[in-house]
Amino acid sequence: MELNDANLQSLTEFLRKTLDPDPTVRRPAEKFLESVEGNLNYPLLLLTMLEKSQDTVIRVCAAVTFKNYIKRNWRIVEDEPNKVSDQDRTAIKANIVNLMLSSPEQIQKQLSDAISIIGREDFPQKWPDLLTEMVTRFRSGDFHIINGVLRTAHSLFKRYRHEFKSNELWSEIKLVLDTFALPLTELFKATIELCQTHAADVNALKVLFSSLTLISKLFYSLNFQDLPEFFEDNMETWMTNFHGLLTLDNKLLQTNDEEEAGLLELLKSQICDNAALYAQKYDEEFQPYLPRFVTAIWNLLVSTGQEVKYDLLVSNAIQFLASVCERPHYKHLFEDQNTLTSICEKVIVPNMEFRSADEEAFEDNSEEYIRRDLEGSDIDTRRRAACDLVRGLCKFFEGPVTAIFSGYVSSMLGEYAKNPGENWKHKDAAIYLVTSLASKAQTQKHGITQANELVNLNEFFVNHILSDLKSPNVNEFPVLKADAIKYVMIFRSQLPKEQLLQAVPLLISHLQAESTVEHTYSAHALERLFTMRGPNNTTLITPAEMAPFTEQLLNNLFKALALPGSAENEYIMKAIMRSFSLLQESIVPYIPTLIGQLTHKLLLVSKNPSKPHFNHYLFESLCLSVRITCKANPTTVSSFEEALFPVITEILQNDVQEFLPYVFQVMSLLLEIHSNSIPSSYMALFPHLLQPVLWERTGNIPPLVRLLQAYLEKGGASIAGSAADKIPGLLGVFQKLIASKANDHQGFYLLNSIIEHMPPESIIQYRKQIFILLFQRLQSSKTTKFIKSFLVFINLYCVKYGAIALQEIFDSIQPKMFGMVLEKIIIPEVQKVSGPVEKKICAVGITKVLTECPSMMDTEYTKLWTPLLQALIGLFELPEDDSIPDDEHFVDIEDAPGYQTAFSQLAFAGKKEHDPIGDSVGNPKILLAQSLYKLSTACPGRVPSMLSTSLNAEALQFLQGYLQAATVQLV
Repeated sequence: MELNDANLQSLTEFLRKTLDPDPTVRRPAEKFLESVEGNLNYPLLLLTMLEKSQDTVIRVCAAVTFKNYIKRNWRIVEDEPNKVSDQDRTAIKANIVNLMLSSPEQIQKQLSDAISIIGREDFPQKWPDLLTEMVTRFRSGDFHIINGVLRTAHSLFKRYRHEFKSNELWSEIKLVLDTFALPLTELFKATIELCQTHAADVNALKVLFSSLTLISKLFYSLNFQDLPEFFEDNMETWMTNFHGLLTLDNKLLQTNDEEEAGLLELLKSQICDNAALYAQKYDEEFQPYLPRFVTAIWNLLVSTGQEVKYDLLVSNAIQFLASVCERPHYKHLFEDQNTLTSICEKVIVPNMEFRSADEEAFEDNSEEYIRRDLEGSDIDTRRRAACDLVRGLCKFFEGPVTAIFSGYVSSMLGEYAKNPGENWKHKDAAIYLVTSLASKAQTQKHGITQANELVNLNEFFVNHILSDLKSPNVNEFPVLKADAIKYVMIFRSQLPKEQLLQAVPLLISHLQAESTVEHTYSAHALERLFTMRGPNNTTLITPAEMAPFTEQLLNNLFKALALPGSAENEYIMKAIMRSFSLLQESIVPYIPTLIGQLTHKLLLVSKNPSKPHFNHYLFESLCLSVRITCKANPTTVSSFEEALFPVITEILQNDVQEFLPYVFQVMSLLLEIHSNSIPSSYMALFPHLLQPVLWERTGNIPPLVRLLQAYLEKGGASIAGSAADKIPGLLGVFQKLIASKANDHQGFYLLNSIIEHMPPESIIQYRKQIFILLFQRLQSSKTTKFIKSFLVFINLYCVKYGAIALQEIFDSIQPKMFGMVLEKIIIPEVQKVSGPVEKKICAVGITKVLTECPSMMDTEYTKLWTPLLQALIGLFELPEDDSIPDDEHFVDIEDAPGYQTAFSQLAFAGKKEHDPIGDSVGNPKILLAQSLYKLSTACPGRVPSMLSTSLNAEALQFLQGYLQAATVQLV
């Protein structure tokens, strides 16, 4: 694509169409942009457009398109073509910083993100001058430019907060500190001086405080891994100024908005985080400053209101106290009973209250409420922070703290009892307090695993929780009902089984509650209870114990999906999946009606898949329905196909990318249930499965390979008969997969199925080419994974076609090739093969080479006979060699680039491990003994003399054991 006006004009038109609400206009435009993004100059055209276009909407659209293009294509992935030409890469890096700094804020943010994506790949090695280019802009004095630099630096260095320690990371951080730490400190001091100069100018202050917040975030990132020497030497500058900012209160920066945090709150929140980081990680160096920070933060907490805009600030401030109070050498700051009482009264209790803002979220924004409350993403809510502070204080002062709070809990419950209708919030706070007091350790899988012995959880359950669960009106006091359900869920490992069984029917009735939070919590609680393990590793709650409630459970779960706001509720769908899994064959009578509801739901969500978890559990539930019903009666598979195929066909025709990997797994499951033939409906789809476009997406590869294996297993002969013209396409897929380090094992799965199930005459013309391709790959890049798969394949070939055929095909490629493969690959590497089936295939294949291949007995290959036998005995007796060469150790196979839907394995579509040798060989050691005996009778005297001259003593001893077990003697 040339950089000219005509191309700019047509690209502008296509971008405009991508904003059109009408899908018939929008989709073709998106497809067109996708088709041209590999062209030279495409990214430069986008950058030109966002710089020069007169239309603001188009400029922003070009910026977003450019950022997403970089996100998808910048990373260079081994085995895959470079998607951005080197010419474009150089041009982008040369211009993007300038362009970002001179653009309006909306565009600046997109380009800043793009720089950090490029930086993650290229900085510092391939983009050494990025930092110096940025730092020189600090001197510009223009805070629009300075904030652009700071924002970009923040998105670039943010990853230091969660990267694992490594020498590479240290050297990068050192380089950043050498270039960046001093200018950042100078900028920090200068900005604070400017704040004093412009103390009365609100617009200037807004810009300056944005800079200070970004500088504080950068401070956090640069200090996270370790305390840099520079910051230790300049701690006085930073901490004194941080402390000054914490205590600053400029009336001009106060906002009237009750929801949105203002600049002052955001800055103080970040400073609380920075102080907590130093208190936790560098307490010795930070000790001189700690008392004044504790005082400043305490004063901040006591004087800050209950409005939502202060939530982040208050929760970070409480988190600071929580991190300080659990360090042994700060213990003395909290020992005094009055201090503890004061913290409980002034900080913890007020921040546990259920505010009107929480009530609004509960009713009107239930999804966000659930995300914060259930999934622990409420890390920056007041309640969560107050909870953490209670836990921190209990570390050293469990007795006194429990005593103080028990008083509060009693008085709150007393208030509630006086007038439940008015005072229900008191009970809510009491339940929250009990929960935070009682829970010491918690896991996603088991709920609370360690509890405070001073709190009697059972008694509280019977006296205060059960009454809410039993209340006949499920829609009254929904917040308290949700609290009660959550109590059962988080203390499920602490409450006795009879109380949990008592709760199950009550939870089932709460699935009908109108409140989204309430019925979601019920579904989640049931799902968690159904996963609990009882003695002898079965489920704690058995299908028999569920029998009286099964019908109501399934009814209410499916009805709950029809409640407003829950059409795609992932918790309900997960509970459906878990109920199917627990109840097993008890669900069979209900499946005919339920499968219709599930397929209808699938059709609806396939129009616009937006909830990945919901969709995943939906497919899991479908697989469970098929598995459980067909296990009882395999012939019912056709009725599932009737129900599912219309939807599957629509998903394939509309190319719903997110669903294809799932659809292929469901089809595999259905096809694997058939006895030994392929229905015509599947054969009609077969050619479509070989289309190259499907194999371009990494997420499709594992399920598609499995589906093709199912086709080969059930109908190798019919493919050879009626679809022989598709065999080259099938081998083309193998060729593509084998070339990739990430997917070569999938290529071998396919190849092994072809060898095992296709009639030999149908692939005879392709065999030699297959081996040549494998040797080319061995020469170009030999990895441990490839070698292991290669060994299994050649031994399977030997088992299937015989040892002579194996030797002949190798020697037909190049004379004496067979000997080279034995000497260089099989003998030294076979110890690396892992997995019982794989080892069995290799053992049987090697046994055939040793005993059924005449050229092993009377040509130059004979010298390899004993080493090969020794390697086979090693495969039987020695531990597996799982060493990996150093240069391979860090190759991350799973690291798939960009936005491709990753492959999501369906647990309930699992495939049974297939043994191609089956029962024909029970024990490969006995087979070896019997085969050697047969060989020795054919050429008497040869075998014992070969063994006695060159097999080592230990191996000989093992071999004698095999011969005895098989009751044969060599002659």
